[in-house]
Amino acid sequence: MNRLNLLRGASAAALFLALVSASPSAASAAELEVKIDNFTFGPQKLTAKVGDTVTWINEDDIPHTVVSIGHYRSKALDTGDKFSFTFTTPGTFEYFCSLHPHMQGTVVVETTAGNNATQ
Repeated sequence: MNRLNLLRGASAAALFLALVSASPSAASAAELEVKIDNFTFGPQKLTAKVGDTVTWINEDDIPHTVVSIGHYRSKALDTGDKFSFTFTTPGTFEYFCSLHPHMQGTVVVETTAGNNATQ
């Protein structure tokens, strides 16, 4: 009888953990894109939610990088290469191309519900 109760308790705990780990924020996370072309990031400012993944795609004919100091840094991206980063905390993340520092952009990550919008 004790083994049966132990087995039931373990099953209930496993079910609980499975339900808790299937968080709604992970299910509703968005995949957003920033194009790199003609020495610009487009859109230059992007609004996202915690849990969203942003992918930068180099459509230019020369290499570029994506660097947000203290947060993320891509390798040099050749034409067609991609770099993705999933934002886990809210805040404003300014980034630039380390090869062409005049190229700059911003990702604003919010915790509130609502539509993702590019600006």
